[in-house]
Amino acid sequence: MKYAAMIEYSQDKEKVEAARPAHRAYLASLIEKGQLFASGPFTDGYGALIIYEAESPEAAESLIKADPFHAAGVFLRWTVRPWKMVFFNSNLAPKA
Repeated sequence: MKYAAMIEYSQDKEKVEAARPAHRAYLASLIEKGQLFASGPFTDGYGALIIYEAESPEAAESLIKADPFHAAGVFLRWTVRPWKMVFFNSNLAPKA
């Protein structure tokens, strides 16, 4: 099942930038394991939306807590909600 996490970030830009390479490597590893559906930051600097593939909300929260952004104190607060994709427009999907 998919779980959407709305995550608020620290506004300490140096902290965010320092941890970003490890955070992105972690997300890439989740893609390889089939545990990440989509992710990306909000353009206003608030934080990010990350959609995990997990068995339960607790399992999704474990993925958040294993993220290097969490360990570095970038993730301040989050909400995890079950999410069901109904529509998808492949014409608007980013090109790899």
